[in-house]
Amino acid sequence: MAADTAGPDGLFSSRPVLRCMTTVTLGPSGTYSHRAARGVSDGPVSFRESVTGIVEAVAFGDADHGVVPIENSIEGSVTETLDALAEYDVSVVREVVTPIKHALLAQREDFDVVASHPQALAQCRNYLDEHYPDAAQEAVASTAQGVERAREDPTVAAIAHPDNADEEPGEGALRTLAADVQDRTSNATRFFVIAGPDARSEAGGKSTFVVYPNANYPGLLLELLEPFADRDVNLTRVESRPSGDRLGDYCFHVDVEAGLYEDRTQAALDVVEDICEKGWVRKLGSYDVETVLS
Repeated sequence: MAADTAGPDGLFSSRPVLRCMTTVTLGPSGTYSHRAARGVSDGPVSFRESVTGIVEAVAFGDADHGVVPIENSIEGSVTETLDALAEYDVSVVREVVTPIKHALLAQREDFDVVASHPQALAQCRNYLDEHYPDAAQEAVASTAQGVERAREDPTVAAIAHPDNADEEPGEGALRTLAADVQDRTSNATRFFVIAGPDARSEAGGKSTFVVYPNANYPGLLLELLEPFADRDVNLTRVESRPSGDRLGDYCFHVDVEAGLYEDRTQAALDVVEDICEKGWVRKLGSYDVETVLS
């Protein structure tokens, strides 16, 4: 990862730019992930059809960086991202927060289907139920794919960024039927910029870990979290996901407001690693956060 400046200790500054490196994100062109990727990279951006495909590309060295959604302020965490980060050895080098503004796009005012990414449909659930209760909702791989469906079929509308509307009329042209159709004006999504394991950094204001204790007993989660509380490390997210090995077996995704370079973070992790002696702890890295307008 290139950076604007690097200090004598080798730590990168808080506003790195991904220069002249390949970046992959969720396609096709025009997705919110694509817009976030363009905000942090001045190199080429290519696409994968799934979040897992993005993480795989970075883990296998087919791309330098990936941009993946991790959490939405309305619908919560993106479980496919969580599972991929637990499965593949990658690092988190940056967090990007971007406001999400949805528009209803269609060739005409009467349509039968609304197509979009499942998260986008969920973020506009109340609006669609109130204004288009009879329209079927079709989940597709991305908001941009919903736009493609709407351009191909006049009976289909899309939920996507308003910039996907066409400026000139013509065959398949989409117009904005309604803007800001998300159910909450505070709608925003967190994206992780990921890189290979060699790019992992201890510098940054936040850190992310995946913890797999490979155990299950009363008080286990409390034991895993107490070391952070005892050292005044604030937990900003704790989430469990099935490990996939057996029913009732979980791994935990943890975000903290502290860098890995801090003694208190390392001390807490030492205790957690002892608790997880039969499992593992993956340190995805430390990073800084910035807002990128979409």
